[in-house]
Amino acid sequence: MIPPAAWAHLPFFREDWPAIRDRLAAAPDWLPGPDRLFAALAATPPERVRVVILGQDPYPTPGHANGLAFSVAPDIALPRSLKNIFAELREDLGSAPQTGDLTPWAEQGVLLLNTSLSVLPGQAGVHAKWGWDRLARQAVAEAQRHAPLAFLLWGNHAQKALAGLPRPQDLLIETAHPSPLSARRGFFGSRPFSRINDWLTAQNRAAINWTR
Repeated sequence: MIPPAAWAHLPFFREDWPAIRDRLAAAPDWLPGPDRLFAALAATPPERVRVVILGQDPYPTPGHANGLAFSVAPDIALPRSLKNIFAELREDLGSAPQTGDLTPWAEQGVLLLNTSLSVLPGQAGVHAKWGWDRLARQAVAEAQRHAPLAFLLWGNHAQKALAGLPRPQDLLIETAHPSPLSARRGFFGSRPFSRINDWLTAQNRAAINWTR
């Protein structure tokens, strides 16, 4: 559970991480496990971040979470929110990835970070008050030092968690969450993927291949 070197200077790892690490050491069978705890940060160093997608916490079903927000292991059936994300992606760009593993997005500069990086099986949100949220804000602020960012914030939780961080030079897209309970309240039809790519290409920056 060593923080990725590119992010290790953040105050969180000095001020908050030691206590969280000790609590995790005493917790039984937490998810996604030590090998994937910092997967989102490891896959996307701050200077490569171009897009921020913020989730809440890892999937609480064993074997599902792989450390990236909204992402699942390649052999896992799509969770309902990810099904809706892919449905909107197909409507927007014509196709979607073959599996729910969003690692190719992360490798292209999409920071797929949860506000809480750990959870217990079957107990969604159980670690939400441990102080993980400070990492999300610090990581985004660090990425902003390198380039303008596109913020894709789905639902009230993500919008409140990063409130005040998007700047005039950033792109901010806020919609309803893609969950079945809210997707028809503004998520469907929002076409966020093409909007982000149009914004990137207008700055002579590479578009994201969302269908990988």
